[in-house]
Amino acid sequence: MFDIGWGELVVIGIVALIAIGPKELPTVLRSLGQWMGKIKRMASEFQGQFQEALREAEMADLKKHADELTSAVTDATRYDPLEDLNKSMETDYDTPPAAAGVVAEAETSAPSAEPAAEPAQALPAIDVAPPEPPAPVTEKDFAPVEPPPPKQAGGKA
Repeated sequence: MFDIGWGELVVIGIVALIAIGPKELPTVLRSLGQWMGKIKRMASEFQGQFQEALREAEMADLKKHADELTSAVTDATRYDPLEDLNKSMETDYDTPPAAAGVVAEAETSAPSAEPAAEPAQALPAIDVAPPEPPAPVTEKDFAPVEPPPPKQAGGKA
């Protein structure tokens, strides 16, 4: 820390012995040691508080990240593809207002013994000729049957 060697410590000790005197030197060294201990404790306490503040900041970041992951997972588990499909179908194939009134009246009417007749809608005429039927299948459509090759006598093929 101060980069003091043994030779420098000996010189400081001799000067202290001459300046303070041999009678009071042990009390001065004891109080100096106590002060050094207090300074070291204060430094370690400050360092501990600093490390604790860093850990708390890191924990806050980790908690924020964990909360983001949790919300993403809960959003993914709440995903309902059928609900999305139903909503898109409702918006794409919304019933016209006139037909909606007829459907609403049919749903609100009292149930009867006879099933309710659905409103008849006129279908557009389709003017397309039907396809021609296929020709019947005959023996000409198949390949001729060939007789199997004759077996050779006495030898392995």
